[in-house]
Amino acid sequence: MTREEVFEGLKDVLSVIRPNADLSQTNFQSELVKDLGIDSLSMLLLALAVEERFKMRFPEGAAAPTTVGEVCDAVMAASGK
Repeated sequence: MTREEVFEGLKDVLSVIRPNADLSQTNFQSELVKDLGIDSLSMLLLALAVEERFKMRFPEGAAAPTTVGEVCDAVMAASGK
């Protein structure tokens, strides 16, 4: 799976978690909190949905991703790409 494929899948997940968010300008540098309005509950839901969608686990104790690109990188790292 490429980083672009992960990005598109992540946008699908975000559209469910934040249905009213405008994702048309979302890019790898988009900040989850500032740009997409992800709060602590949404962050938990996002992590769970990403883990399910991509069949991976975020490492315990790792810093939470702050940008869309960091989420994509975490998914790529977990899949060994």
